[in-house]
Amino acid sequence: MLNNEQNAEECDATGVDSSSEAGQIKNLMVQASSLVEYGSRRVIITITAIICALLEIVDTTIVNVALNEMKGNLGATTNEIGWVVTAYAIGNVIIIPMTSWLSLQFGRRNYFTASIIIFTIFSFLCGNATSIEELIIFRFLQGIGGGALLVTSQTIITESYPPEKRGMAQAIYGMGVIIGPTLGPPLGGYITEHFNWPYIFYINIPLGVIAALLTLQFVRSPKYAEKSAASDIDWIGIGFLAIFVGCLQYVLEKGQEEDWFSSSTIIVLTVLSVLGCFFFIWRETTFRNPVVNLKVLGNGNLRIGTIMSFILGFGLYGSTFIIPLYTQSILGWTPTQAGLLFVPAALTTAFMMPIIGQLLQKGAKQQYLVSLGLLAFFFFCFWGYKILTPDTSKPTFFWPLILRGMSMGLLFIPITMLSLSTLKGRQIGEGAAFTGMMRQLGGSFGVAIISTYMSRKIMVHRADLVGKLDVNNSLVQNKILALQQGFISNGKTSAEALKSAYKAIDYSVMKQASVLSYMDAFLFIGTIFIFCIPFVLLVRGKKNKPMNVAEAMH
Repeated sequence: MLNNEQNAEECDATGVDSSSEAGQIKNLMVQASSLVEYGSRRVIITITAIICALLEIVDTTIVNVALNEMKGNLGATTNEIGWVVTAYAIGNVIIIPMTSWLSLQFGRRNYFTASIIIFTIFSFLCGNATSIEELIIFRFLQGIGGGALLVTSQTIITESYPPEKRGMAQAIYGMGVIIGPTLGPPLGGYITEHFNWPYIFYINIPLGVIAALLTLQFVRSPKYAEKSAASDIDWIGIGFLAIFVGCLQYVLEKGQEEDWFSSSTIIVLTVLSVLGCFFFIWRETTFRNPVVNLKVLGNGNLRIGTIMSFILGFGLYGSTFIIPLYTQSILGWTPTQAGLLFVPAALTTAFMMPIIGQLLQKGAKQQYLVSLGLLAFFFFCFWGYKILTPDTSKPTFFWPLILRGMSMGLLFIPITMLSLSTLKGRQIGEGAAFTGMMRQLGGSFGVAIISTYMSRKIMVHRADLVGKLDVNNSLVQNKILALQQGFISNGKTSAEALKSAYKAIDYSVMKQASVLSYMDAFLFIGTIFIFCIPFVLLVRGKKNKPMNVAEAMH
């Protein structure tokens, strides 16, 4: 808050008592306007924040294509190497809800700089890990540093722009958030193929050093309230939060791999997560200085925005999960080829972002843009459902993915603006933390639910296809005979050739069942998106006036 002398000056100048509610709002507006930057300073701050957001998001997916290399070099099992991804996600999702509070305790500039340094140091240590245990620990701590980068970057960019340009500010930030998950796999594939897996971590170091120096030089910290004394810090709430989201993230990441509730570990962690959630909510609603301000969710727009952020994460990370998996497992593409498939879609999103920002500034209703984005994503999913075959060609994916890029552009900025538009002061950071956490959890839920759904569907489709294979059918017999003759011509005995023929038939059935499960997954995601449209259209809201929407950001 502003000090007493400043309050007195404002009272004299404006005639508003700064101790009243109106005075407090006036003070928040003055505080907000003092953070607006202009000229080259704003450009530098924007670039710094985007670099940090990209570093965090790219590192979420960049390791996926290097897991086999890590597994071989570190002598890890398949289950162990999966923790390289899981540990980072757990670190992210634990720290994200606390970013606003931590910024308040240490000052946003100091906290942001410290997060960049932590992320950079542990990126170096990840590249130098000599055992899988070291790598998992370093990835978790890297995730702790990285989790703050995404949400704090959004807040810094928002507050650096004047009210009338904040729609464009969200467009600039959105480009990093949407492009990041797409950039990870092809970049990771290229580095792994041409260098070695530690370099996927080493590339963070020069960018991290530059970002930390620029942050110290240019980023300023607001002072919305005094920081808490050590005795007033909500350590119990922090503990409950860590148990809640940490256990939940593990269950989502490892549930399918461990066959869900047939695993005692999954059962125990699910119970701990539920109990952690209950006691976390109780603690934060009763403690005088909560680490996460749940009261901010009393804002209707933010509640809707967090739900929509969850759906956005579900679709963004879910589709980013199944398409590379399909192209590599069914079509036999390399990781780099699978990653590069998304580049035109990412460029489309980047092209859409400024356009959407301008539409919002000119008064376009957020509900209509979100609904249009949901509808476009449904058509992308339905298109994907129609084109999937055991041998779909690369050009076939081009236009559906362009449509996906357009839908992401239509969704991200309006959802963000809807979430934060009526928040003021420190509430912006708290609201951004909620939407960031829900987007991450939406992605985790999406991957977990989709992988489970597909596993179940593969078994259903396989049983159905096998049931339709009649060994007495002449077409089936001719197919088996042709395969057998082919194997005999390659030097196998008649019995061996017949066995190989049956294996080939079984492989063909399994491949077709897998394709059908991918088709079902596309329809499943699309159905969720189109189901949300009526609820979004029911959201009450006046037509956005250029100044009012932007001013609502503070």
